[in-house]
Amino acid sequence: MIPIDRRSALRAAAGAAVTGALATSCSDTTPTSVKPSAAAPGNSPGASGPSPGTARSATRSAPAPRRFPGQPAEIEHGPRDRPRVALTFHGQGDPATATALLAQAERAGARVTVLAVGTWLDEQPALARRILDGGHDLGNHTLHHTDISAMDEAEAYAEITGCARRLRRLTGSIGTWFRPSRTQHATPLVQRLARRAGYPHVLSYDVDSLDFTSPGAAAVVRTVTGEIRDGSVVSLHFGYADTVAALPALLDALERRGLRAVTTTELLT
Repeated sequence: MIPIDRRSALRAAAGAAVTGALATSCSDTTPTSVKPSAAAPGNSPGASGPSPGTARSATRSAPAPRRFPGQPAEIEHGPRDRPRVALTFHGQGDPATATALLAQAERAGARVTVLAVGTWLDEQPALARRILDGGHDLGNHTLHHTDISAMDEAEAYAEITGCARRLRRLTGSIGTWFRPSRTQHATPLVQRLARRAGYPHVLSYDVDSLDFTSPGAAAVVRTVTGEIRDGSVVSLHFGYADTVAALPALLDALERRGLRAVTTTELLT
């Protein structure tokens, strides 16, 4: 357990980080010392190319989805024989909290995967490029973040492609990953629709931080460190102060265990 004084310090740091992020626009916080990730080859024709009407902010195409031979349609974790893990964030909520989390990860030399909600991108379009310019993966977490498992085929496909269109408009790519909303595992229908939309794999996870329940920073760190191991994919969220407060201690704990936080693409490469 994190000592009380350490916990207080973490919460204070989180508050300072969020306050500082609020004072600066997302477009002005791109780290100048981080080189963008190289684009990965796409799996389908035109998946990574800009479509007509692409926003001016898409100065270069972002990495596109790719197929990983030997991996299942739904990926829960990476190789268990390498000391690397993927921290994945559901992209929604206060942009200042998102910016603070990205900055914390980058200061520690960590890279993460962000699965963005389409309506969030409508409200915070600059964050798409901010995520990519930090060297992180950016993917699709549906358009409205509603229960995709309860939808019929047309509704579910519209949720996937609606977010994909926004990602392509902002970055020139439909994103590197798709994760279904409101569920850990995709139904066979959703897996099929994701492939139709251009995503060879659905990204799940094997460690749930439960940070969305706001259990406190110490509990988030305890939950993740108690379950994480080589190759794990961890589910976390933007928009929660507990997650901001927990991240420094979590990254410290990973480092002590010899685990490196990388993008999901790097985890599987």
